[in-house]
Amino acid sequence: MRRSSTDETPYRRSPSLDSKGSAPLRYSGEYEYHSSPFVFGLRTTPGSKKATASYTTAQGRKYVVFYLDLSLIFLLELRRCRMAEGCLRALRYGMVFFNLLFWLGGCGLLGVGVWLSITQGNFATLSSSLPSLSAANLLIAVGSIIMVIGCLGCVGAVKENRPLLLSFFILLLLILLLEILFMVLFFSYQDQIDLYAQSDLKKGLQLFGTEGNIGLTNAWSIVQTDFRCCGVTNHTDWFDVYNATRVPDSCCLEFSDDCGLENPGTWWTAPCYERVKGWLQENLVALWIFALCTALTQILGLVFSMTIFCHAVKVDTFYA
Repeated sequence: MRRSSTDETPYRRSPSLDSKGSAPLRYSGEYEYHSSPFVFGLRTTPGSKKATASYTTAQGRKYVVFYLDLSLIFLLELRRCRMAEGCLRALRYGMVFFNLLFWLGGCGLLGVGVWLSITQGNFATLSSSLPSLSAANLLIAVGSIIMVIGCLGCVGAVKENRPLLLSFFILLLLILLLEILFMVLFFSYQDQIDLYAQSDLKKGLQLFGTEGNIGLTNAWSIVQTDFRCCGVTNHTDWFDVYNATRVPDSCCLEFSDDCGLENPGTWWTAPCYERVKGWLQENLVALWIFALCTALTQILGLVFSMTIFCHAVKVDTFYA
């Protein structure tokens, strides 16, 4: 059955926006809904002001708490982003500073090595089987490697260049792994290394004082004078070299020309190999501290470079 338009109903049609003087929609005689181009809201009749005030206050509190939560979250995120950016900047500046120091140190080692190579020849060469293993060549090689790695790390950190940072990380990781491998092999085969080193050094004595081996001659003279020793395992090692009861003048207690031809009582008799080995054992703590500092520096370099590399990847991905 269709309801007549004259039947009473709690709802009334809302007026259109263009109609004038139309009555607003009323609901159960208590709330009014105003519809206009600018105002939409609930308004109570004069008899329900207390209920409206309570409703409006509760809703307002909810909105205030919601906006305060959003503001707090935004400020915390902004603070965290600023702290992360500050930490990353500190890492980048620290990496640049230390790699710059490494690069300068590499330049210094390279310069000293070149100077020794030009002025002293193969300085501090004790091994006959490895004549290239001289102090000058070692300084040149180590200085060149440090210069390359320091340059890669410094430029890569400044530019945040991913290829340079990755190259720095790989080279530094390879060097660290080689150092660990060398230490493991050294302690595993220490006895065999001792025997081989003594045999090789004795062969090197045969080249003492010969033409073209000034580096080996100078090295033995310095070692025997500074450590007050003579020969590899005994002063008699020189008897096979000269085919006579004779030692170099650097074995003498008081140096003078041809003092090695005099009474054996005026010679040093301690073996140089044991003296050098004892000196290393006495300074073992300092050597371990140096090794640990070097390893720690390399590990920090690996961590810093990978952190900056990952940040550069994220930035490139975000702006891609």
